[in-house]
Amino acid sequence: MVQSLAALIIGSILDFILGDPRGLWHPVQGMGWVISRLERILRRIFPSGKTGERWAGGLLVILTLLISVGLPALLLLLLSFIHPLLSFLLSCIFCWQMLAAKSLRVESMKVQEALEQEGLEAGRRAVSMIVGRDTRDLTEEGVIKAAVETVAENTSDGVTAPLFYMILAGPLGGIAYKAVNTMDSMVGYKNETYQYFGTCAARLDDAANFIPARLSAHFMIAAAFLAGYDGKNAWRIFKRDRKKHKSPNAAHTEAVMAGALNVRLAGDAWYFGKLFKKPFIGDDIRPVERQDIARACRLEYVTALLQLLVLGALKAAVIWIL
Repeated sequence: MVQSLAALIIGSILDFILGDPRGLWHPVQGMGWVISRLERILRRIFPSGKTGERWAGGLLVILTLLISVGLPALLLLLLSFIHPLLSFLLSCIFCWQMLAAKSLRVESMKVQEALEQEGLEAGRRAVSMIVGRDTRDLTEEGVIKAAVETVAENTSDGVTAPLFYMILAGPLGGIAYKAVNTMDSMVGYKNETYQYFGTCAARLDDAANFIPARLSAHFMIAAAFLAGYDGKNAWRIFKRDRKKHKSPNAAHTEAVMAGALNVRLAGDAWYFGKLFKKPFIGDDIRPVERQDIARACRLEYVTALLQLLVLGALKAAVIWIL
């Protein structure tokens, strides 16, 4: 327990400072490769249709988790036999790679920089790299809102949720969470291709994010006060708008972000040429502006640091008691 906490602290520091260096292989790439290969194999084995695709999708989840967690666990075990320090160092690397605080900030700030330096078309191209919606016809307001919403949602998915699971179960807990999250991002769609095949992955992702999303929202509210944003409004909008999304988890941090910045987010959006009607989140107290992307990133960092300090202290207390 002491080693896993130390590895998490070191991994978090590495993430805050280095992010994801270009050219460095990332475990999520391996997870994506496994998922895509398994999908091809399982679709050949199981018949098309509701029942067959759901069985195939369920087996995909089981096999992906076994491979994604089993291989790192085996590697850690083998290194521990050679020397415990090697296993500890690999644990630090795993913790670092499961977090995405700096990379989220870097990629989101590219949108603000593109808007400021090259204009709307460059901003659309930059935001298209971090969102799933159609960006070709977005206004500048739409580009900014899309970037801010991405920071809000991924503060939980990319930072505080894996941190939560690594506090509970060490680096393997974070790896298991990222495997679930990656499956959902690849097959958890409600379209013709994945309506049944992705059911198991989508529901498991909802379950895995249920506690982290709510915990992240409360830490983000506290962070809003600490960062000098409108913490009272963040709490008000969170209570009012946290359920304004088809996902049971997605709107929690987005509602806090909207309230903290005193802006209105969400609303209708186009995906793959189809308009999806969505309710607004937050109040239109002031128009969004380019600097809101930087403000969102600052709130993300403070939220992550606050959760690390609080949950880390709680785990340290448990270790001390035991």
